[in-house]
Amino acid sequence: MPKKPLILITNDDGITAPGIRTLIDVMNTIGDIVVVAPDSPQSGAGHAITINSTLHIDKMTDGTGDYEEYSCSGTPADCVKLGIREILERKPDLCVSGINHGSNSSINVIYSGTMSAAIEAGIEGIPAIGFSLCDYNWGANFEHSKSFVKTIVENVLKHGLVDGTVLNVNIPNLNKKQIKGIKICRQAKANWEEEFDKRQNPYGKDYYWLTGKFVNLDHGEDTDEWALANGYISVVPIQFDLTAHHSIQHLNTWNFNEK
Repeated sequence: MPKKPLILITNDDGITAPGIRTLIDVMNTIGDIVVVAPDSPQSGAGHAITINSTLHIDKMTDGTGDYEEYSCSGTPADCVKLGIREILERKPDLCVSGINHGSNSSINVIYSGTMSAAIEAGIEGIPAIGFSLCDYNWGANFEHSKSFVKTIVENVLKHGLVDGTVLNVNIPNLNKKQIKGIKICRQAKANWEEEFDKRQNPYGKDYYWLTGKFVNLDHGEDTDEWALANGYISVVPIQFDLTAHHSIQHLNTWNFNEK
């Protein structure tokens, strides 16, 4: 009988988030799972790691006894590091992160704790996928995403991923019948036009809330933003080698010996 794949599951919304519970349900039908997730929300944590304080792991009771589940005091990247180094007895065959409450398309991938967890696994040579649903509501309906998540995971397990890449998957906030399919995309050129809402507390001290609007500057029909706006699930292969290879030739024309 073929051995089941070992799957590490994490997220950035916290171990009690409905999104990760959905991911657990789906992964439980595919392989043997171990869950290591933050004990509190870590949205926007990016690839932060804990170096100035201690880390704690608490084993949870899931009620079924068929998988292990741990809450971690650290960031999503910490969860993956600890899962690999301290909890699992062997390297997992796959790491899945999410399902995030809210989009991680386009430039959002830079800030995302969900995707940073997947990237951390990718750095370790583990095939990894970050899943996000474009609905920030804590009570979001994840049911329609289950079959698509399973399809994508099974394809990754069957075919593998190109070395140095992980997948960024975003699912539109539509019901299953409304979703037109899955599209392989590139990351759209977009950014946040940010502002700070400045206020004062009762003691006269200034404080700030980050606000702003998301601006899509890319009108291509091969982007994640286009796919999501047109009813498709977007799948973007991303790399963690941040070298701008196309810039090397230009920089080599500079004279660094000038006085």
